[in-house]
Amino acid sequence: MRRGGEQEQPARSRARACSEALLEGLLQNGSITPAREEIRMNFNKLVFAHYVERCPKPEPFFDPLVDEQSTSSRKRAPKWLSTKSKTLMLRTLSDAERFSEIPYIMEDASNANDSPLSSISGAKRKHNALEGDAELDSTIAENEVLWRANFEKFTFCLKKKFCADRKKPKLKVGTHPIWEAFFEASLIERDSNSVTSPINGIMERLGQKEGGTSMTLDHITRVLEELNCSPSSEDPDSFILDLSRIVEASRNEEIESLVRKKYGQEAFTIFRLLVRERGPVETDKIIDTTILDKQIVHGTLYKLWKDDYIDTERILSGTGTGTGNTQYFVWRVKNTFREQFIDNLCHAALNLRQMVNYIAELLLEGSKDDTKLRNRKNILILALTRHDDSLMLFQDF
Repeated sequence: MRRGGEQEQPARSRARACSEALLEGLLQNGSITPAREEIRMNFNKLVFAHYVERCPKPEPFFDPLVDEQSTSSRKRAPKWLSTKSKTLMLRTLSDAERFSEIPYIMEDASNANDSPLSSISGAKRKHNALEGDAELDSTIAENEVLWRANFEKFTFCLKKKFCADRKKPKLKVGTHPIWEAFFEASLIERDSNSVTSPINGIMERLGQKEGGTSMTLDHITRVLEELNCSPSSEDPDSFILDLSRIVEASRNEEIESLVRKKYGQEAFTIFRLLVRERGPVETDKIIDTTILDKQIVHGTLYKLWKDDYIDTERILSGTGTGTGNTQYFVWRVKNTFREQFIDNLCHAALNLRQMVNYIAELLLEGSKDDTKLRNRKNILILALTRHDDSLMLFQDF
């Protein structure tokens, strides 16, 4: 048994190395056409996992005159809309086509003459002999299958990992194994905003963790519900987690953290209250809820309003005593505060990139302080990486 296990490990290592090489080729070259039998099985595994997909069909050509003659007898939509819709319809592949595996017959040399690609191979040989046959070029381009990396899948994996890591520090003691097992058991992807895991898969993953075998089904179910994982309506034996709620909360935390660093704890408390209220809040209510001094609240609100984080409105009321009407102010976060935050992130990332490039030029020219420059460059690259993570949170998730 040990010898069999020792033989399986090198095979798995070779398969993993082959898969990594395939993905690297796709990411660097944009698309590839796999043709060797030795990589077919590993490539099909990537296709089955939706990490790789077929490229859309080549863009067809529409003759405007023919299209106009064929539709002159009836009322037509705008020409640009009609052509665009036709192009998208013909180029778009169904899920079955996008993730269809490479059949064995395409790679079997003994059956090459019986396969649909035999005519293409002959066309390629004829093309090499004749050089310049436009008809053969179009035939090859039409029938050749190209593959590319499925960036939607990679983005979803990054999103899932981000949400799992983001909530870990806030988990109670003893719930970490269940939280990790839930994400490890997620095999079905119904959409890009949720994770679904069967309870049997969760328990199987828990059995591989320390202390997981002693957890009962009732305990696991109760913890999953506390973690906002609800039973799936389609499958009662599965639990589903809404990732969009974690992403939304993380975005607010990023902006609130910036407000705290820039304006202080009082501004953070007030801004967080306005974000959670999602509507106009009176000044007196802000003072009563935050338990802050009246002058501090007024000064902080003015700073946030001046920098376009919040907006204010004066409300007139006729319920006051005396001859005149009373007035009070309400405050709300501006609808553009996220766009402003993203704009600041982009500007900061650009400045960091320019500083990194400048230090790289100094290192190429040679300097006595190479060690200091390299350390400064590493710090800037680390800060740039954090900015990239924040940009991905707001723009890609």
